[in-house]
Amino acid sequence: MHAMQRLVVLLAVLSVATTASAQGPTAAPATPTPTPTPVAPAPVAGTTNITGVLAKAGQFNTFIRLLRSTGVAEQIDNQLSSSGNGLTVFAPTDNAFTSLPSGTLNSLSDQQKNALVQFHVLSTLIPMSQFDTVSNPLRTQAGNNSPGQYPLNVTAEGQQVNISTGVVNATVDNSLYSGDNLVVYQVNKVLLPAALFGSPAPAPAPLAPAKKKGKTPASVADAPDAADASPDATASHAAARVTGGGLAAVLALAGVWWGL
Repeated sequence: MHAMQRLVVLLAVLSVATTASAQGPTAAPATPTPTPTPVAPAPVAGTTNITGVLAKAGQFNTFIRLLRSTGVAEQIDNQLSSSGNGLTVFAPTDNAFTSLPSGTLNSLSDQQKNALVQFHVLSTLIPMSQFDTVSNPLRTQAGNNSPGQYPLNVTAEGQQVNISTGVVNATVDNSLYSGDNLVVYQVNKVLLPAALFGSPAPAPAPLAPAKKKGKTPASVADAPDAADASPDATASHAAARVTGGGLAAVLALAGVWWGL
């Protein structure tokens, strides 16, 4: 009996083993594919930063320092984000500042430095192609554009753009940036306003022709009388004086003689 049970169990085990061998190894459960995390869109570029534009261009370190110290850089950035008119900035190079007389910037107060920087900023965007159609004088953010204050006059011929402040004449050397309601031009001189630096000294007047040297002719009143000036007349007057004197002496002697 026990032998029969063991035989049945053995046959059952063999049957299971044969079935498993026929089916192959049991496949491992499939690992679920992870759902990809959506990639966030790249942030939209913000408003152009004026100091960033100048720093990328290089050779504008002095102007960048002035923009920051006066607060004009922040003002420009705020205007770009809120105004639809756009801005035009004339940026002097470091060499342009170096060319100024020694101590020029140090002689200015904080308020004057602010006005100097504002003088390089226009409240409108002017592409290079439109400089020959603008109306002079241009109004800068420094304020009054009347003569002797903050006038800025631009003349253009093709790609040649000249700028006059009443104190200096500068040229636009290059367009550094254009876009995002901002255009930045490189200028070869610091734009000095007349309100801060005055007008250039006028050219000296031409000298009057030198007078010819010589004695001034004597007037007629000072000239000696013609008769008196004659040598003969002078001799006659002298003889008369002598003759008159001798006659008087003779008469005097005759009177004494008759008296005797």
